[in-house]
Amino acid sequence: MPNILLIDDDPTFCLMLRTFLQKQQYNVQTAYTAEEGLRLLKGQPFDLVLTDFRLPDRDGIELLSQIRVYSTDVPVILMTTYADIRTAVRAIKMGAFEYITKPINPDETLLTIKKALQKKTEEPAGKTRAGVSGNFEFVSGRSPEAAKIEDYIALIAPTNMSVIIEGESGTGKEFVARKIHLSSKRHDKPYVAIDCGALSKDLAASELFGYVKGAFTGALNNKEGQFEAASGGTLFLDEIGNLSYEVQVQLLRALQERKVKKIGSTTDTEVDVRIIAATNEDLVQAVGRGEFREDLYHRLNEFKINTTPLRERTQDILQFANHFLQQANQELERNVVGFDQEAAIVLENYAWPGNLRELRNVVRRSVLLAKSDLITLQQLPPEIVEPAPTFVAAAPTPFTAEPEPQVATDLRSATGQSEKELILAMLERVKYNKSKAARLLNIDRKTLYNKLRQYNIEA
Repeated sequence: MPNILLIDDDPTFCLMLRTFLQKQQYNVQTAYTAEEGLRLLKGQPFDLVLTDFRLPDRDGIELLSQIRVYSTDVPVILMTTYADIRTAVRAIKMGAFEYITKPINPDETLLTIKKALQKKTEEPAGKTRAGVSGNFEFVSGRSPEAAKIEDYIALIAPTNMSVIIEGESGTGKEFVARKIHLSSKRHDKPYVAIDCGALSKDLAASELFGYVKGAFTGALNNKEGQFEAASGGTLFLDEIGNLSYEVQVQLLRALQERKVKKIGSTTDTEVDVRIIAATNEDLVQAVGRGEFREDLYHRLNEFKINTTPLRERTQDILQFANHFLQQANQELERNVVGFDQEAAIVLENYAWPGNLRELRNVVRRSVLLAKSDLITLQQLPPEIVEPAPTFVAAAPTPFTAEPEPQVATDLRSATGQSEKELILAMLERVKYNKSKAARLLNIDRKTLYNKLRQYNIEA
């Protein structure tokens, strides 16, 4: 019987969900704080962690990183409100399996739990392997942006060049990486994916390079690193910008010399690996801030592909939605045909801050709720049908007249109070859509959030 740890500060909700899951033959233990949950996790093994994103003593991002200290392979499912959806997407890039929105749908929750447990059984911790095709499905879209990505994939795949894929969370960076691998001469060799955001400084070196028995306390056997596991094939380093500076040094050596040294070993092991890296931040800016090594960036940046956010390729939305609908039909054993006209218009007009991942979840949830062969507005989340002001175009203001390149230049040169006023003006202009504000100011979202904290701006 699978053992589930449920963490939520609402006792009534915990009792309801625990009762439901116990009827489905799961053993459930509950904790009302992150600290209590970590104490339980440290004391015994769990097959899955189901946790609320907002807890009294810490949030989901912090909790997730601490869970990874005790267990690198336990699936973590976040429960969140739509207000937290951007951060939930970030948590997935740090190693969470999935997020579900409150109020939860019991059937959707059960399906997500089953998929998480199944994936844990099928795959080794922290990596996936692909054969020639497997169950891999790639939908490219019809937009000019999609066509450009297809051309780049066809151009770069036959080579052994390293690739950086940049784009917002949920824009399909890993799908692009896998298609490059499957279209390459290495397609019949291992494809290993590792989420660098889920690796702490202490775990990263052992996960990437492995260790020998006795290298440190707890090293009871030799461990193969991901470089060795991917030898002959492709190693996909997702969210590479999250690696610590020390691990970046070790990674650079491995790429330059094509050799790795396990922790505790005195000998090098030769590896033949193609590197594809992905990030949702601008690595050039990270280099400028001293957070990412310039030599490593140039070693990785033999070719770069940018994945476009869904809001900028609206003509692809329904194609992706119908693809996800067919997947959901198969998973949920339903026979939904498509979307009615009103629902289709709403899908095309929504901004999709979570990009493809958010679209997939909305479609899957709608298929589950559908009462006929078409999805209507009644099955779509109210936040999609009537989006918050964040996603409503701002009314023209005098600030609009300024060309966007000048806005970015002003921010770079502005300091102190003038910089704060410029950020406030931009936020007001775009109705506090932070992603759009960062893009128009020509800075990444992390920098914008740092500025908001620096100037104590609530947005």
